[in-house]
Amino acid sequence: MLHLQALGSNGSGQLGIGHKEDVSSPETVLLPPSLTSTNTPPPKLLHIAAGGNHTMLLFDSGDLLWSGDNTEGACGPVSSVDNQDVKQAPQFRPVNLPPSILANSKVTHVTATWTATIFATTTTTTPTTTTQKTTLYALGTSLKGELGLGPRPTTVHEPTPIPNFPPPDTHLTSLASCMVHTVAVLNTGEVWGWGNGRKGQLGEPSVAAVFSPRRIEGIPFPVVKAVCGREFTVLLGGPEAGEMVVLGSDKWGVRSGAPSREMVKGWKDVGAGWGGVVVLTRDGGLVAWGRDDHGQLGGEEDRERLGRVERIAVGSEHALALTEKGDVVVWGWGEHGNCGEIRKVEGEKGERNKIAAREEGKGIAMIGAGCATSWIAAEKQT
Repeated sequence: MLHLQALGSNGSGQLGIGHKEDVSSPETVLLPPSLTSTNTPPPKLLHIAAGGNHTMLLFDSGDLLWSGDNTEGACGPVSSVDNQDVKQAPQFRPVNLPPSILANSKVTHVTATWTATIFATTTTTTPTTTTQKTTLYALGTSLKGELGLGPRPTTVHEPTPIPNFPPPDTHLTSLASCMVHTVAVLNTGEVWGWGNGRKGQLGEPSVAAVFSPRRIEGIPFPVVKAVCGREFTVLLGGPEAGEMVVLGSDKWGVRSGAPSREMVKGWKDVGAGWGGVVVLTRDGGLVAWGRDDHGQLGGEEDRERLGRVERIAVGSEHALALTEKGDVVVWGWGEHGNCGEIRKVEGEKGERNKIAAREEGKGIAMIGAGCATSWIAAEKQT
């Protein structure tokens, strides 16, 4: 049974906790009963995608839920409750997807920009073949081309397929976004991007808006994972080689301060905030660089005192870690309560806070971080 909690910025109900007030201690997220039933094994939470004021949850069943602000269309067609259109929802609801989208397919990836959502469905041909076909869809409003639909339309309230992508005989393996750009990694090791490219975060040439998916050229290795910061993109090859490229702005030393290949070799996971990057290494250590004026990187000594880390989640200006002991620890800029109860007087650059711990009979299955939001998913252990 899934028990999802959230804290932080909640002015549009994006935490899905039943109200629209910021909270600095974890509160239970309201989910449809079908996803929390104790009678049958419930679906597993795969991904939490946070936009500026909306949140998407994706489960391994293909269920896609939304909460928060839908005035820009990022959460899909509005539903009617008591004859009133739902433009803001402080609890999670299913995204209204047409049956044609889900015919022989299920949603397998989701990501969010500030005012848009990109999701992908996968169709697997069976029983004689295992060919995968990916279709990407856009929802919401485009500021710099991040819908991937061309210069027009700039707003779509219905799931709209991104044309001519991915290329034939390829399928999606990874999808990532930040405020106004998105990158997609394919099974071939190619990486494509769209949205704001002014700082080179989508490769060359650097342009203010890349309106349709464009291949990022010149990467000297097959890409297996990508993460996005506000004006930069981090591309990684296989963990054993430690290959990594940072594209885009060098503000906060995101490019010039990147660690050596040896330091990230054997990486287990990587996350990016608006101005910094955190890498989880195979031995449970953390490597971080970039913006740190509000403690976003956690401090080298503090990172070492965490002990072995099993999972990380990096938000806009904060980060979470799940330790081997089962503690969820958070650090960074916590002005909206996303770092828990701040103990320092200034209320912003707080020290590391423990906001959750493993309970008897429950294990922490996932942590998440968004735009000043933090998430903890616990599951009953059998």
